[in-house]
Amino acid sequence: MANKPPQHDPEAAWVRNATAARRVGVNAKCACGETRPQALIPKSNPTTCHRCKRTKEGKTTMDNHHVFAKANSPVTLPTPVNDHRAELNVAQYDWPKRTLENPDGSPLLAAAGTIRGFIDYIHYLIDKGLAWVVRMLEAADAFLAKRLGSKWWIGTELEQFAPKH
Repeated sequence: MANKPPQHDPEAAWVRNATAARRVGVNAKCACGETRPQALIPKSNPTTCHRCKRTKEGKTTMDNHHVFAKANSPVTLPTPVNDHRAELNVAQYDWPKRTLENPDGSPLLAAAGTIRGFIDYIHYLIDKGLAWVVRMLEAADAFLAKRLGSKWWIGTELEQFAPKH
């Protein structure tokens, strides 16, 4: 649902994704339903994701994600392991290499990494935290319109939120 920033190098992203898929096998899926190749453990039998493996071992299922890239800032945010590996790390792999690695400690690249990391994390939060609400609200409106009519909110407490025309 969220509009993600354009990829820096779509071809490299495709190669990384194809390589990850090849490592875990075509149509690989964990018992929990996880299918993102980067979240699955290569050569696990049966196919297992990192979250399920850690749960089985009694370990935390959260990682500390270096939002702005480790080379640019020590700041981390706790993130579910599968999302960390399959979404946020993948997003950072698409950054320009010098921004991600910042080999000379450039303050300008650190600032660029801060902005890139913020954008990536906001997109992640929108997708995980808000997108389902939009789908639920639209489904609820369709349900109410079908049951009560196209202007179902008139005469309810929700009428105050209707757009003014």
